[in-house]
Amino acid sequence: MADLLLELFSEEIPAIMQNKACEDLNNIVTNALVEAGLTYKSSKSLSTPRRLCLMIEGLINKSPDTREERKGPRVDAPEQALNGFLRGVGLTIDQLEVRDDKKGKTYFAIIEKEGRFASEIVSEVINDAVNNFPWPKSMRWGSKSLKWVRPLHSILCILSAEDGVETVKVEIDGIKSSNLTAGHRFMSPDHFTVSSIEQYQKDLKKAYQESNKQRNNIQFLMRELTHRVKNNLHILEDAKNLAFAQGLELVEDINLLNEVAGLVEYPVVLMGEISKEFFELPAEVLMTSMKEHQKFFSVRNPKSNRIEKFITVANRATSDNGKTIIAGNQKVLFARLSDAKFFWENDLRIAKAGMNEWSEKLNKVTFHNKLGSQSERIKRISFIASATSRLTNADMELTNKAAMLCKVDLSSEMVGEFAKLQGLMGSYYAAEAGLPIEIGDASKEHYSPQGPTDAVPSAPVSISVALADKIDTLTGFWLIDEKPTGSKDPFALRRAALGIIRLVIDNEINEPLECILAYGFYLNSIAVQSLEDKSQTKYIDLSNNSLEQIFELIGEGQSKKIKEILRDLISFFHDRLKVYLRDQNINHDVIDACLAMPNNTNFSLLAKRAKVLQEFCNSDDGKNLLQGFKRANNILIAEEKKDGVSYEGTPEIKYAQIDEERSLFKILDENESDIIDYINKQDFKSAMGALANLRLPIDLFFENVQINSDSKIVRRNRLCLLNRIRLIMKSAADFTLIEN
Repeated sequence: MADLLLELFSEEIPAIMQNKACEDLNNIVTNALVEAGLTYKSSKSLSTPRRLCLMIEGLINKSPDTREERKGPRVDAPEQALNGFLRGVGLTIDQLEVRDDKKGKTYFAIIEKEGRFASEIVSEVINDAVNNFPWPKSMRWGSKSLKWVRPLHSILCILSAEDGVETVKVEIDGIKSSNLTAGHRFMSPDHFTVSSIEQYQKDLKKAYQESNKQRNNIQFLMRELTHRVKNNLHILEDAKNLAFAQGLELVEDINLLNEVAGLVEYPVVLMGEISKEFFELPAEVLMTSMKEHQKFFSVRNPKSNRIEKFITVANRATSDNGKTIIAGNQKVLFARLSDAKFFWENDLRIAKAGMNEWSEKLNKVTFHNKLGSQSERIKRISFIASATSRLTNADMELTNKAAMLCKVDLSSEMVGEFAKLQGLMGSYYAAEAGLPIEIGDASKEHYSPQGPTDAVPSAPVSISVALADKIDTLTGFWLIDEKPTGSKDPFALRRAALGIIRLVIDNEINEPLECILAYGFYLNSIAVQSLEDKSQTKYIDLSNNSLEQIFELIGEGQSKKIKEILRDLISFFHDRLKVYLRDQNINHDVIDACLAMPNNTNFSLLAKRAKVLQEFCNSDDGKNLLQGFKRANNILIAEEKKDGVSYEGTPEIKYAQIDEERSLFKILDENESDIIDYINKQDFKSAMGALANLRLPIDLFFENVQINSDSKIVRRNRLCLLNRIRLIMKSAADFTLIEN
């Protein structure tokens, strides 16, 4: 057995592509080797900014010999069929065997292939892998035909075993493989010979340690020698220590940490100063500017809560301990933050003047060519927010004002420079304008939640505006038929739907959304109509109107179409809700049983019902009662089909003949009104508890009572009694949809 070491050495690979490239290299090469008959013990792929490395241990030296038998045409088959078979197996007719078969004498081919040496197979596999590597983006350089993410310089490819080392012959676009590699671009650029995986790691480590004696107290290694997570910890721990030594704290950022780890081969953590004239900028502005432009970590003073210093990660150690690097970084940072300060001061001037200048600019900003400008969209959001304020008990006037101002910061210079700060900057500007804190919070929070783990707004005004924003988005794009298709969702409509579901459930908004969704369609239909005929149609406040009244205002011509679109959007919500509830460990059939009930656009009610029903179905009482329901339902279906009638009549106790039958009547009489009352009050836990009381009487009924009595009256009465059981249970959920 041998160990394979492959290193593809190039110019710097973008950090965002490195992890995927590691996975792809491992999968492509190992799959091809196994397909060719070469098995191995273990494989590992690693990366640095300049190299992709694959290490395969325990690779067999030669693929096994193979013997394959193929059945051909009959001896009397047409010559054309025989020739085709011969071409397929690569043999001549005298090399075939003739055997008796069910259909007569038939040709058989015995194909024997001798195993191939590992070096030959590895050479072919690597040539194919490199030439067809699935980079998201690649380039050619000079007169080369190879497409690679960045110019490829060298290929190290060796097979090492106890009896020696073999350099695998690989040549790609004029680049020949060797047993040589180089270290760090600046600190250890000389080439050295590699004879094994262990020696490769050891020599790289030795080169870096010897080149930086003053830092050998902290063992920084290239990522070939460790995992990315451990390398991240080196950077993180050293950054924390630098900050702690000066009474400060590092603002941790896992995404930035992963990116920086992909930019440096030899991380050297340094701390720099931020000029005091920038201390008054919002912390988020400082952090965003440094992260976006310089890849700096922010360092906070816990006493003042200000960002006062930064951490940068250099790619080399220097004789002056990084002073020159820090000085250069501080100079560039000063220029960047000067721009940010200029934007901030200009924006403050407009904010204090009432932000009207920004609102007017949004008239000229197109939201979507079929849905009008941002200004028109804001008007729709304000009307929908007025309607949602009734659901959240928010002050309608305050909610309307918050909705009108929630997106004005899109016109600000700061958001123009740093789009990620939209909403947040609006909260700062609202405060500077002297507006109520609820307006600033709504500006900051109305985009939330933007993912399954994002925080959900809890303040009434913020909830109302966040709901309105997402409802306008969904109804608008549904109206113009820009729905998600497959994996494509360019307008993040799935995220918007999940956001609405989380807003409703987390804040226990116990109202159906069907009416407000129809209202969103009404407002967007006016927007589309206005774009078509340039009319001056004005929005009408429908916040207190019913579904029927909304469709009356939409008009008979549009109502049918919008009702169909509304049903489709509700179905989309239900699909998102199923995903959400499955993540809460609720079975799909339990979800379906709840979705089949009335008010299925009341997501809070639906989630509560599903949770309680799942707990009930997991209990012994629930499992047994479900079996009783299934039995009753199956009997009714069979008998109704056979008799051609429906057993929906009211059963009467006077026709009951045995005690178990009378006991079932009694328990149903005692619990039915309570069950219905609990369900009307949305107390599903108590309703399920009352249903559990039915379990034993139903079991005893089926054990002791013959449904198909000789008396037609008694038989019909018993079938109507089964129907009563079915109706009572289906008032809680559609138990016919629960599988187990």
